[in-house]
Amino acid sequence: MSSQAHTAAPAGERVFLRLLPITLAVFFAFLTLGAQMPVLPLHLHDALGLDTLAIGAVVGLQFVVALLSRPWAGNLADLRGAKRAVVAGCLFASAAGLTYLASLLFVANPAVAVGVIALGRVLLALGESLIATGALGWALGLVGPHHAGKVIVWIGIAIYGAYALGAPLGVAANAAWGFSGIAALVALLPLPALAVIARVRAVAPPATRRTPFYTVLGAVLWPGLGLALSSVGFGLITAFIALLFAAKHWGDSALAFTAFGLAFIAARMCFGHLPDKLGGAKVALVSVAIEAAGQLLIWGAHERSLAYLGAALTGFGYSLAFPGFGVEAVRRAPPQTRSLAMGAYVAFLDIALGVTSPLAGALAHAQGIASVYLAGAVAVALAMAVAWRLLSDHASVAARAEAEARA
Repeated sequence: MSSQAHTAAPAGERVFLRLLPITLAVFFAFLTLGAQMPVLPLHLHDALGLDTLAIGAVVGLQFVVALLSRPWAGNLADLRGAKRAVVAGCLFASAAGLTYLASLLFVANPAVAVGVIALGRVLLALGESLIATGALGWALGLVGPHHAGKVIVWIGIAIYGAYALGAPLGVAANAAWGFSGIAALVALLPLPALAVIARVRAVAPPATRRTPFYTVLGAVLWPGLGLALSSVGFGLITAFIALLFAAKHWGDSALAFTAFGLAFIAARMCFGHLPDKLGGAKVALVSVAIEAAGQLLIWGAHERSLAYLGAALTGFGYSLAFPGFGVEAVRRAPPQTRSLAMGAYVAFLDIALGVTSPLAGALAHAQGIASVYLAGAVAVALAMAVAWRLLSDHASVAARAEAEARA
């Protein structure tokens, strides 16, 4: 027993060390998203005069474009190499920051400024799609699909750690230099990511021909649906928590993003091994229940401390829902399409965020900002039904295997 434990530890350390450079690169790249989350909606509202519906559309544009680009990003990573996809993604993200800077030339003409910002959102979406899809495929190629849960956990820690630290960084930059500071951060932060991965070994492309996206999409359909429903809570935090704090005169919302991100990281650090160990569906079932409770708490909050707690519960639950459903997706996907399969799985996140922002914006316009979090609780609770179905599938497979063995 002790000998097995002794030999297992170095293997785990090797997995971590192989994932570390990619994890750091994703962290630096996704700081570009974290820095703008609490600032961009307010810039659109205060400087350019947009209402909540229009803000939801501009914010959601990124997720729509990311969704549409997943097949391209996944096939590029599988055919041309995942490392190349990550490098290209960093360049797109940096170009988005330069576009944000250009939008400031047209503040006197809000329609043009919003159009330029929308172009920046498109470039950022292409960068995010390439970075996330390429990094997941690259990491799976380095450590193997049997460590899929660990890959999703550590890449997720990088992403949501960037959200947690990026939000106060963005608020500070905005306070010091205005929106131009945010734009400069978005342009510069991908550069350290490129430096970190410069010497990391590339993985040979696993595919020799383009794979139709629908073939992989069907394999990950149910886990992806669970991801989509559980991602609604995250989408509402990113798009509307700053406006909720402003409407209730609670002051700076940066700590809500930080509470979400720190709880997210804590859950993955403490319990990130559970999807590989216990099964993804079991972990997802419990996680989405916690996330739904967080959404309800934000909806009913009468003071900002309760909203912080609701954001933390949302982050804690969503943290393990993502790898929980993700392990189920990896197990169902063809091994030669690892980047495309991850792209197909993450596409459900894009669907959720792309639909959530404009619909929630319309709901907020009609019923008030807080109402979107009640709707979020309902959507996240529906993910429990998906997790239960995946558990039932496991039980059916096990029953058939037992019956065949007895026969």
